[in-house]
Amino acid sequence: MKLPDDTLIAHEKLTQYLLALRKRNDNSQWLAQAGYSIENWQVLENDIRNQILSANATPIEKTEYGQLYEIRRNLIGPNGKSLPVCTIWMTETATGNTKFITMYPDKRR
Repeated sequence: MKLPDDTLIAHEKLTQYLLALRKRNDNSQWLAQAGYSIENWQVLENDIRNQILSANATPIEKTEYGQLYEIRRNLIGPNGKSLPVCTIWMTETATGNTKFITMYPDKRR
C-alpha cells in the first residue's frame, strides 16, 4: 500500500538525528557516502519523499500509538551512490497522521 503524499517528515529527524554526528547509532557517516550532509538536509528530505515514500509500504506492527510500516528501497544520493535503506513510518491512531520515524542501513538488501 502507498502511504499518503502529505506524510510528515520532521526536519528535526534529519538535522538532529540522521545527519548529526553521534557517538551511538551514527547514520551521518553512512549517509555522507551518498553525498548527504547537514548542509543539504532538504535534499535528503526530498529524496526520501520522492524515492522512498512513493514505494509500497508493508505493515509490520500495530502498537498502542498506531500502525507501523516499513519501506525497503535503494536511496540514490546527490553524488549518484545508492544506499540500501529500511525506513519506518507510523500512522498515528490518535490523529490519523502518518509520519516518518527513522531510516537505517538495510542489511538484508
